[in-house]
Amino acid sequence: MSADIQRLNQRLAIAQPSATYRIIDSVAERRAKGAKIISLCAGEPDFDTPAHVRKAAIQAIEHGHTRYTQVAGVRSLREAVAAKFQRENALDVSWQDTLVCSGGKQVIYNALAATLNEGDQVIVPAPYWVSYPEMVQLCGGESRIVTCDADTGFKLTPAALAAAITPRTRWLILNSPSNPTGAVYSRDELHALAEVLLANPHVLILADDIYEHLIFDDQTFFTLAQVEPRLAARTLTMNGVSKAYAMTGWRIGFATGPRWLLDAMEKLQGQQTSGASSVSQQAALAALEGPKDFIQHSRAVFQKRRDRLVEQLNAIDGLECASPAGAFYVFAKCAGLIGRTSAAGRVLHTDEDVAHALLDEANVAVVPGSAFGLAPYLRIAYALDDASLMGACEAIRGFCNALE
Repeated sequence: MSADIQRLNQRLAIAQPSATYRIIDSVAERRAKGAKIISLCAGEPDFDTPAHVRKAAIQAIEHGHTRYTQVAGVRSLREAVAAKFQRENALDVSWQDTLVCSGGKQVIYNALAATLNEGDQVIVPAPYWVSYPEMVQLCGGESRIVTCDADTGFKLTPAALAAAITPRTRWLILNSPSNPTGAVYSRDELHALAEVLLANPHVLILADDIYEHLIFDDQTFFTLAQVEPRLAARTLTMNGVSKAYAMTGWRIGFATGPRWLLDAMEKLQGQQTSGASSVSQQAALAALEGPKDFIQHSRAVFQKRRDRLVEQLNAIDGLECASPAGAFYVFAKCAGLIGRTSAAGRVLHTDEDVAHALLDEANVAVVPGSAFGLAPYLRIAYALDDASLMGACEAIRGFCNALE
């Protein structure tokens, strides 16, 4: 370890940067040099933020909503957040039971930072969003990774959950629909997990519902505190406007949960960032209270893209994938490519090798499944226009056909 590294906080020194952003940065560097890269790695919708939301932000600026807000968010937005949880998730909450943060990531980090002590364990089902284990580690906890492979639909089973719980378990993180697999837990599946959690009252639950509205095939979304209200007193239900309303850059996430936890998170946030952007809060208010036709439209578009992408990928030798039930990612198994040699002479030992070779030789950017805790897979985002998406499929097909 270099002398400079030794100056850092020990937890930060061993933390890994986001694998997704590392690839996004690489794509940006290549594009700056003139390369034409098709990026299938960004976890954000390619649609513009709805017009009425943009208009609300402009009006907020013109009307002087440009100053500090309360740390927990302006009351009007917190009331809208509470109404959203009541209306869409059947959660009996008031505005005092909510917290607004600068993005969903801050909600999760604040919850962990406010509650974890050295050696506390957090159950993280894998595949997982890349930031979960890193945030746990940065907050002094230990991730207890539970592998959930294709045999279980990439979902945590009650038996696996029960086996993972120890006296040191502090949290379970449950993400549905899932990043990176698109897996969605049904009401019955959540109820079965709830039975295990009811028998272990020392475990808190973090329900990451950020992809709630991106659920396909006429399925119904359920969240854990809705399915089992007896768990509401120890469940933090997190959501936001980024995915549903194409507002990733506006940085507004929100949550509901027990007040002791929200109070602790608010205290932490008050010494960290204070309130979220005042203009963004007004835009989020317009999103939550305005028309919802944008959600229906984008969901239909994403479902069509999913169907075309799954069909295309399954027709490529060496790749296979199931049809995800939600989000906007395909988690494609690339075991059939491992051990082969690319046209440029690169031997593909791992899914990371596959991802690097696709970027270098086919100008297509994807994220290796190993970054999400399960290999050999590729996470392929289909938040991209049809022409670009099909162009990427052709490039991937050409790359795979040229393998020896």
